[in-house]
Amino acid sequence: MHAQPGVGTCPDAPVEVGAGLDTEEGVTPGSEPDGSGAPERGYLPATGFRSRRSTLSGGQRETWERLWPTVGRSDIPHRFEPLDTSAWFGRRAPLVLEIGCGSGTSTLAMAREEPEIDVIAVEVYKRGLAQLLCAIERERVDNIRLIRGNGIDVLRYLIAPASLTGLRLYFPDPWPKARHHKRRFLQPATVGLIADRLLPGGVLHAATDHPGYAEQMAEVGDAEPRLCRVDPGSDLPISTVRPTTKYELKAHAVGSSVSEFIWKRR
Repeated sequence: MHAQPGVGTCPDAPVEVGAGLDTEEGVTPGSEPDGSGAPERGYLPATGFRSRRSTLSGGQRETWERLWPTVGRSDIPHRFEPLDTSAWFGRRAPLVLEIGCGSGTSTLAMAREEPEIDVIAVEVYKRGLAQLLCAIERERVDNIRLIRGNGIDVLRYLIAPASLTGLRLYFPDPWPKARHHKRRFLQPATVGLIADRLLPGGVLHAATDHPGYAEQMAEVGDAEPRLCRVDPGSDLPISTVRPTTKYELKAHAVGSSVSEFIWKRR
């Protein structure tokens, strides 16, 4: 088991392809005339979309229709329009972006333990977001907001430079075949974009159970001059203690070990 839902293919939703789909569309160096501050070197993973059918339960649909207009958003402009997070959350607080939250097991647990931190969870699966939305209401957690869409587009167009205290990327699709490695989310340009969005002292926390992807994560993260690798016990502005998800349990069941990486913005 490798990919947590939402950092790969999806039903009835735009698919994140950094994360990727079979497409050759890409973003070339220096192609950011919109002022979004994207790095000028390397290529961001291609972005693309495809749809599959997804069925919500009656309760999920009712919760979605009632809460989504306030807690979530699906419209991502393809121009730089950073979110007014203070207005969305109703306060000023440290901000964490989680890309590929799946059904939100880690998202909910970590947000509940850090009520002083605001969390934006990005996911392409409507069903996963609906499950998280129901859990948010059931457990009365008010420091989570949701975006349905492509993680790279969210970073490029909705997140302002030097605005994130942390970015979490847990179990993205490893795209194990060599010819597909360019579709992996963590590429040099993506890491550069993340570094641009992190505040000084901010944290990039990534995890994978795929050995080959772990090697690539280490390589591209360590190569970014604005990031330095740190230990979990370091003085960090956010928690890096994750709950063990069902996807991680499946990985352990087939003998896979989990590699975790923490980088801090210089």
